[in-house]
Amino acid sequence: MSTNAEEMLLETDEPPSSSQWSDWRWQLRNRISDVDRLSRIFSFSYTESANLKKVINKYPFAITPYYLSLIDKGNPKDPIRLQCVPSLEEEKLYFEIQDDPLGEEKDSVLPGLVHRYPDRALITLTNMCPVYCRHCTRKREWPNGKWIRKPQEMEAIYAYISQHEEVRDVILSGGDPFILSAGRLESVLCNLRKIAHVEIIRIGTRCPVFLPQRVDEELIGVLKKYRPIWLNTHFNHPVEITKEAGEACDKILCAGIPLGNQTVLLKGINDDAETMTKLCRGLLRIGVRPYYLFQCDPVSGTAHFRTSIEKGLEIIKGMRGFTSGLAVPTFVVDGLEGQGKVPLQPNYAVSREKSYMLLKGYRDDVFRYYNPED
Repeated sequence: MSTNAEEMLLETDEPPSSSQWSDWRWQLRNRISDVDRLSRIFSFSYTESANLKKVINKYPFAITPYYLSLIDKGNPKDPIRLQCVPSLEEEKLYFEIQDDPLGEEKDSVLPGLVHRYPDRALITLTNMCPVYCRHCTRKREWPNGKWIRKPQEMEAIYAYISQHEEVRDVILSGGDPFILSAGRLESVLCNLRKIAHVEIIRIGTRCPVFLPQRVDEELIGVLKKYRPIWLNTHFNHPVEITKEAGEACDKILCAGIPLGNQTVLLKGINDDAETMTKLCRGLLRIGVRPYYLFQCDPVSGTAHFRTSIEKGLEIIKGMRGFTSGLAVPTFVVDGLEGQGKVPLQPNYAVSREKSYMLLKGYRDDVFRYYNPED
């Protein structure tokens, strides 16, 4: 346990032992989830605390002691703090902000099953997470209480997928699937593996970031049994790449499960090329492939995190050619009302002639490139 972690504990708390700190269940049981305790940690005034209570009546919060320990509590703009500590900004109204801008509910063929793309389907197993990202795209689920899909809901989902042979790729999402017990998660994986046309299972989780202790031998044993599994996690800032996070990722990789990362572009957290390059290089060092850089969705309660699309393109341009191509994620905008992901990149094509194109290199040098006819 780090010194910063000890400083985060209240005087009335009994400091955890090393074995407790390493226990993911202890981390969950001891999450910070009430404003009074948060106020003592960050020295919020009475007025600030009262205002934050209004925010969490709509948008609850929870922070694991581990993730809390990464915060520089003397810095109100700390990138970890901004991602997990509730803010009055969440109550502000902005133009074109919606509860479900991506149209997931419209594309839900059953409770918990989104079938948008022809060959892929997404299952939301729960709305619970170890930590609640303040920029969450499914923030609309939070006021509905905590839930896990019931057995009868899961049976209906398996039946639908069985009847739709075009579905070859199933994504397990939430909430966070890894907050479930290993036994419950194994039941899901086992039932999906019984469906012959399901070739790929993907899992989206932030546990390597929020709760690396969750990646234990029991969980790894379950995942290994049902490969091929692809796992995407969600690091947003270099500070999140800790020794513990790296060890959790290494366990997953050693089990033969590839790891990708989906970052969200967040104002004041990672919206510059230097931070993004440092993040993506750090991810490669721990064996995680930068996959997507998402434009922050226009979700109610998250608008203060949004940047312009031009900012995302500027960041990609600032990375392309200045670091390994492996470290450069694909910048995407998730289309409204189920239009799907739209990849964007800086415009490197200057003009097109009959037999050649004028292209621009990463240093903005323009050159002619012969373009053969089809």
